Amino acid sequence: MKRIKLVIILGPTAAGKSRIALGLAERFNGEIISADSRQVYKLMDIGTAKPSATEQKRIKHHLIDLIYPDDIFDAARYRKEATEAIEDIVRRGKSIIVVGGTGLYIKVLIRGIFKGPKADIKLREKLKKEAEVFGDTYLYKRLKEIDPPMAQKIHIHDMFRIIRALEVYQITGKPLSKFQQEHNFCDNPYEVLKIGIGNERESLYLKINKRVNEMIEDGLVDEVRALLKRGYGPGLKAMQTFGYKQICDYVLNGVNFDESVKLTKQDTRRYAKRQITWFKRDGEIAWFNPDEEKNMFQLTSDFFYSK
Repeated sequence: MKRIKLVIILGPTAAGKSRIALGLAERFNGEIISADSRQVYKLMDIGTAKPSATEQKRIKHHLIDLIYPDDIFDAARYRKEATEAIEDIVRRGKSIIVVGGTGLYIKVLIRGIFKGPKADIKLREKLKKEAEVFGDTYLYKRLKEIDPPMAQKIHIHDMFRIIRALEVYQITGKPLSKFQQEHNFCDNPYEVLKIGIGNERESLYLKINKRVNEMIEDGLVDEVRALLKRGYGPGLKAMQTFGYKQICDYVLNGVNFDESVKLTKQDTRRYAKRQITWFKRDGEIAWFNPDEEKNMFQLTSDFFYSK
Protein backbone atom coordinates (compact mmCIF):
# COMPACT_ATOMS: atom_id res chain seq x y z
CA MET A 1 0.00 0.00 0.00
CA LYS A 2 1.32 3.42 -0.97
CA ARG A 3 2.22 5.59 2.01
CA ILE A 4 0.78 9.08 2.47
CA LYS A 5 3.26 11.85 1.73
CA LEU A 6 3.90 14.60 4.28
CA VAL A 7 6.05 17.69 3.84
CA ILE A 8 7.15 18.97 7.22
CA ILE A 9 8.40 22.55 7.62
CA LEU A 10 10.26 22.81 10.91
CA GLY A 11 12.80 24.91 12.75
CA PRO A 12 13.10 27.38 15.62
CA THR A 13 10.53 30.01 16.51
CA ALA A 14 10.53 33.17 14.34
CA ALA A 15 12.61 31.49 11.61
CA GLY A 16 9.95 32.08 8.92
CA LYS A 17 8.26 28.65 8.79
CA SER A 18 4.68 29.88 8.45
CA ARG A 19 5.37 31.99 5.37
CA ILE A 20 7.09 29.08 3.62
CA ALA A 21 4.29 26.67 4.57
CA LEU A 22 1.63 29.02 3.20
CA GLY A 23 3.51 29.35 -0.07
CA LEU A 24 3.90 25.58 -0.42
CA ALA A 25 0.26 24.92 0.42
CA GLU A 26 -0.87 27.39 -2.23
CA ARG A 27 1.55 26.03 -4.84
CA PHE A 28 0.68 22.36 -4.26
CA ASN A 29 -3.06 22.52 -3.49
CA GLY A 30 -2.42 21.72 0.15
CA GLU A 31 -3.69 22.28 3.66
CA ILE A 32 -1.62 22.99 6.75
CA ILE A 33 -1.42 20.96 9.95
CA SER A 34 0.10 22.88 12.85
CA ALA A 35 2.78 21.20 14.98
CA ASP A 36 2.88 23.92 17.61
CA SER A 37 2.16 23.04 21.24
CA ARG A 38 0.78 26.50 22.04
CA GLN A 39 -1.38 27.23 19.02
CA VAL A 40 -3.82 24.51 20.11
CA TYR A 41 -5.11 26.94 22.78
CA LYS A 42 -8.07 29.19 22.11
CA LEU A 43 -7.84 32.85 23.19
CA MET A 44 -4.03 32.76 22.96
CA ASP A 45 -3.41 34.32 19.58
CA ILE A 46 -0.85 37.11 19.81
CA GLY A 47 1.67 35.44 22.12
CA THR A 48 1.66 32.22 20.12
CA ALA A 49 2.12 33.94 16.73
CA LYS A 50 -0.98 32.14 15.50
CA PRO A 51 -1.78 32.45 11.77
CA SER A 52 -3.99 35.47 11.17
CA ALA A 53 -7.63 35.21 10.11
CA THR A 54 -6.56 36.26 6.61
CA GLU A 55 -3.92 33.52 6.43
CA GLN A 56 -6.37 30.93 7.69
CA LYS A 57 -8.84 32.07 5.06
CA ARG A 58 -6.19 31.68 2.35
CA ILE A 59 -5.30 28.14 3.41
CA LYS A 60 -7.21 25.80 5.69
CA HIS A 61 -5.30 25.13 8.93
CA HIS A 62 -5.74 22.18 11.28
CA LEU A 63 -4.92 21.70 14.98
CA ILE A 64 -5.32 25.36 15.87
CA ASP A 65 -7.79 26.58 18.53
CA LEU A 66 -8.71 23.11 19.76
CA ILE A 67 -8.90 23.63 23.52
CA TYR A 68 -9.07 26.26 26.25
CA PRO A 69 -5.97 27.17 28.28
CA ASP A 70 -7.03 25.10 31.30
CA ASP A 71 -7.55 21.91 29.28
CA ILE A 72 -4.96 19.15 28.99
CA PHE A 73 -3.30 18.42 25.65
CA ASP A 74 -0.37 16.06 25.21
CA ALA A 75 1.63 14.35 22.48
CA ALA A 76 -0.70 11.35 22.37
CA ARG A 77 -3.71 13.55 21.71
CA TYR A 78 -1.72 15.53 19.16
CA ARG A 79 -0.97 12.37 17.22
CA LYS A 80 -4.63 11.31 17.31
CA GLU A 81 -5.91 14.71 16.14
CA ALA A 82 -3.21 15.08 13.47
CA THR A 83 -3.82 11.57 12.13
CA GLU A 84 -7.53 12.31 11.79
CA ALA A 85 -6.74 15.59 10.01
CA ILE A 86 -4.39 13.80 7.60
CA GLU A 87 -7.08 11.24 6.74
CA ASP A 88 -9.58 14.04 6.13
CA ILE A 89 -7.19 15.96 3.86
CA VAL A 90 -6.30 12.84 1.87
CA ARG A 91 -9.99 12.02 1.33
CA ARG A 92 -10.42 15.44 -0.27
CA GLY A 93 -7.46 14.91 -2.57
CA LYS A 94 -5.20 17.61 -1.19
CA SER A 95 -1.54 17.58 -0.22
CA ILE A 96 -0.38 17.91 3.38
CA ILE A 97 2.01 20.48 4.80
CA VAL A 98 2.91 20.10 8.49
CA VAL A 99 4.49 23.17 10.06
CA GLY A 100 5.80 23.86 13.54
CA GLY A 101 8.62 23.87 16.00
CA THR A 102 7.43 21.37 18.59
CA GLY A 103 9.86 18.54 17.89
CA LEU A 104 8.07 15.99 20.07
CA TYR A 105 4.80 16.46 18.19
CA ILE A 106 6.54 15.94 14.86
CA LYS A 107 8.33 12.88 16.19
CA VAL A 108 5.24 11.12 17.53
CA LEU A 109 3.28 11.95 14.38
CA ILE A 110 5.69 10.19 12.05
CA ARG A 111 7.18 7.57 14.38
CA GLY A 112 4.47 6.67 16.88
CA ILE A 113 4.35 7.10 20.62
CA PHE A 114 5.36 5.16 23.68
CA LYS A 115 2.27 4.10 25.66
CA GLY A 116 3.28 4.17 29.30
CA PRO A 117 1.37 3.14 32.41
CA LYS A 118 -1.99 4.75 33.08
CA ALA A 119 -2.02 7.98 35.05
CA ASP A 120 -2.08 7.72 38.83
CA ILE A 121 -4.12 10.77 39.84
CA LYS A 122 -3.32 10.49 43.56
CA LEU A 123 0.40 10.25 42.85
CA ARG A 124 0.23 13.25 40.51
CA GLU A 125 -1.51 15.32 43.18
CA LYS A 126 1.12 14.29 45.73
CA LEU A 127 3.93 15.37 43.38
CA LYS A 128 2.19 18.69 42.66
CA LYS A 129 1.92 19.41 46.39
CA GLU A 130 5.62 18.61 46.85
CA ALA A 131 6.43 21.15 44.13
CA GLU A 132 4.26 23.75 45.87
CA VAL A 133 5.93 23.12 49.23
CA PHE A 134 9.56 22.77 48.14
CA GLY A 135 9.66 25.01 45.08
CA ASP A 136 9.55 24.67 41.29
CA THR A 137 12.97 23.07 40.87
CA TYR A 138 12.57 20.40 43.56
CA LEU A 139 10.96 17.79 41.29
CA TYR A 140 13.34 18.57 38.44
CA LYS A 141 16.34 17.89 40.68
CA ARG A 142 14.81 14.56 41.65
CA LEU A 143 14.26 13.70 37.99
CA LYS A 144 17.93 14.48 37.26
CA GLU A 145 18.90 11.93 39.89
CA ILE A 146 16.70 9.06 38.68
CA ASP A 147 16.57 9.74 34.92
CA PRO A 148 19.33 12.11 33.67
CA PRO A 149 18.61 11.54 29.93
CA MET A 150 14.96 12.51 30.38
CA ALA A 151 15.89 15.54 32.50
CA GLN A 152 18.04 16.78 29.59
CA LYS A 153 15.01 16.68 27.29
CA ILE A 154 12.58 18.44 29.64
CA HIS A 155 12.65 22.11 30.54
CA ILE A 156 13.15 22.82 34.22
CA HIS A 157 9.72 24.53 34.43
CA ASP A 158 7.74 22.00 32.35
CA MET A 159 5.99 20.63 35.42
CA PHE A 160 3.53 18.46 33.46
CA ARG A 161 6.27 16.41 31.77
CA ILE A 162 8.45 16.31 34.90
CA ILE A 163 5.59 14.88 36.95
CA ARG A 164 4.77 12.35 34.23
CA ALA A 165 8.40 11.13 34.13
CA LEU A 166 8.50 10.79 37.92
CA GLU A 167 5.12 9.07 37.87
CA VAL A 168 6.31 6.44 35.37
CA TYR A 169 9.40 5.77 37.44
CA GLN A 170 7.50 5.43 40.71
CA ILE A 171 4.88 3.13 39.19
CA THR A 172 7.27 0.87 37.27
CA GLY A 173 10.69 1.37 38.87
CA LYS A 174 12.02 2.03 35.37
CA PRO A 175 13.10 5.41 33.90
CA LEU A 176 10.86 6.86 31.20
CA SER A 177 13.92 7.36 28.97
CA LYS A 178 14.52 3.60 29.07
CA PHE A 179 10.96 2.87 27.96
CA GLN A 180 11.31 5.32 25.08
CA GLN A 181 14.66 3.87 24.07
CA GLU A 182 13.18 0.37 23.91
CA HIS A 183 10.16 1.59 21.97
CA ASN A 184 12.46 3.59 19.67
CA PHE A 185 9.46 5.34 18.09
CA CYS A 186 9.62 2.76 15.32
CA ASP A 187 6.26 3.25 13.60
CA ASN A 188 6.62 4.70 10.11
CA PRO A 189 3.21 5.19 8.51
CA TYR A 190 4.15 8.10 6.22
CA GLU A 191 6.62 9.03 3.53
CA VAL A 192 8.15 12.25 4.79
CA LEU A 193 10.15 15.19 3.48
CA LYS A 194 11.56 17.35 6.28
CA ILE A 195 12.54 20.90 5.39
CA GLY A 196 14.31 22.90 8.08
CA ILE A 197 14.21 26.69 8.06
CA GLY A 198 17.45 27.98 9.52
CA ASN A 199 19.06 31.33 10.19
CA GLU A 200 22.41 32.45 11.45
CA ARG A 201 21.99 32.68 15.22
CA GLU A 202 22.50 36.45 15.36
CA SER A 203 19.91 36.97 12.62
CA LEU A 204 17.45 34.65 14.35
CA TYR A 205 17.83 36.45 17.66
CA LEU A 206 17.17 39.78 15.95
CA LYS A 207 14.01 38.31 14.43
CA ILE A 208 12.90 37.04 17.84
CA ASN A 209 13.42 40.46 19.42
CA LYS A 210 11.49 42.10 16.58
CA ARG A 211 8.64 39.62 16.89
CA VAL A 212 8.31 40.22 20.65
CA ASN A 213 8.19 43.98 20.04
CA GLU A 214 5.45 43.44 17.46
CA MET A 215 3.48 41.25 19.88
CA ILE A 216 3.58 44.01 22.48
CA GLU A 217 2.42 46.54 19.86
CA ASP A 218 -0.36 44.16 18.75
CA GLY A 219 -1.77 43.93 22.28
CA LEU A 220 -0.12 41.02 24.12
CA VAL A 221 -0.62 42.75 27.49
CA ASP A 222 -4.34 43.14 26.83
CA GLU A 223 -4.53 39.51 25.71
CA VAL A 224 -2.95 38.37 28.99
CA ARG A 225 -5.25 40.63 31.02
CA ALA A 226 -8.27 39.15 29.23
CA LEU A 227 -7.09 35.59 29.96
CA LEU A 228 -6.58 36.38 33.64
CA LYS A 229 -10.00 38.05 33.80
CA ARG A 230 -11.57 34.85 32.45
CA GLY A 231 -9.97 32.92 35.32
CA TYR A 232 -6.99 31.40 33.51
CA GLY A 233 -4.42 31.77 36.26
CA PRO A 234 -0.64 32.10 35.95
CA GLY A 235 -0.10 28.56 37.26
CA LEU A 236 -1.61 26.90 34.19
CA LYS A 237 0.80 25.13 31.85
CA ALA A 238 -0.32 27.34 28.96
CA MET A 239 0.26 30.50 30.97
CA GLN A 240 3.74 29.40 32.03
CA THR A 241 5.12 29.58 28.50
CA PHE A 242 7.39 32.38 27.29
CA GLY A 243 5.62 35.68 26.79
CA TYR A 244 2.59 34.84 28.90
CA LYS A 245 4.59 34.08 32.05
CA GLN A 246 6.57 37.32 31.90
CA ILE A 247 3.54 39.50 31.15
CA CYS A 248 1.62 37.79 33.98
CA ASP A 249 4.47 38.81 36.29
CA TYR A 250 4.11 42.39 35.05
CA VAL A 251 0.32 42.46 35.45
CA LEU A 252 0.04 40.58 38.74
CA ASN A 253 3.35 40.94 40.55
CA GLY A 254 4.49 44.43 39.70
CA VAL A 255 7.54 43.38 37.71
CA ASN A 256 8.89 46.29 35.68
CA PHE A 257 7.37 46.34 32.18
CA ASP A 258 10.65 46.81 30.32
CA GLU A 259 12.17 44.00 32.37
CA SER A 260 9.24 41.72 31.48
CA VAL A 261 9.73 42.42 27.78
CA LYS A 262 13.46 41.83 28.11
CA LEU A 263 12.86 38.49 29.86
CA THR A 264 10.32 37.48 27.19
CA LYS A 265 12.97 38.00 24.50
CA GLN A 266 15.57 36.17 26.56
CA ASP A 267 13.36 33.14 27.26
CA THR A 268 12.20 33.01 23.64
CA ARG A 269 15.83 32.95 22.48
CA ARG A 270 16.56 30.15 24.95
CA TYR A 271 13.57 28.20 23.64
CA ALA A 272 14.82 28.66 20.07
CA LYS A 273 18.23 27.36 21.13
CA ARG A 274 16.62 24.20 22.55
CA GLN A 275 14.63 23.74 19.33
CA ILE A 276 17.80 24.00 17.25
CA THR A 277 19.55 21.44 19.47
CA TRP A 278 16.60 19.03 19.07
CA PHE A 279 16.39 19.33 15.29
CA LYS A 280 20.14 19.24 14.65
CA ARG A 281 20.14 15.64 15.90
CA ASP A 282 17.94 14.66 12.94
CA GLY A 283 20.04 13.85 9.89
CA GLU A 284 16.95 13.56 7.65
CA ILE A 285 16.29 17.32 7.61
CA ALA A 286 17.20 19.34 4.51
CA TRP A 287 18.13 22.81 5.79
CA PHE A 288 17.51 26.07 3.92
CA ASN A 289 17.73 29.77 4.58
CA PRO A 290 14.29 31.44 4.58
CA ASP A 291 14.99 33.20 1.27
CA GLU A 292 15.73 29.95 -0.61
CA GLU A 293 12.08 29.47 -1.56
CA LYS A 294 12.78 28.33 -5.13
CA ASN A 295 14.97 25.48 -3.91
CA MET A 296 12.40 24.44 -1.31
CA PHE A 297 9.60 24.52 -3.88
CA GLN A 298 11.65 22.43 -6.30
CA LEU A 299 12.48 19.84 -3.64
CA THR A 300 8.81 19.67 -2.62
CA SER A 301 7.72 19.29 -6.24
CA ASP A 302 10.16 16.43 -6.78
CA PHE A 303 8.89 14.77 -3.61
CA PHE A 304 5.16 15.08 -4.30
CA TYR A 305 5.36 14.07 -7.95
CA SER A 306 7.83 11.19 -7.64
CA LYS A 307 6.41 7.69 -7.81
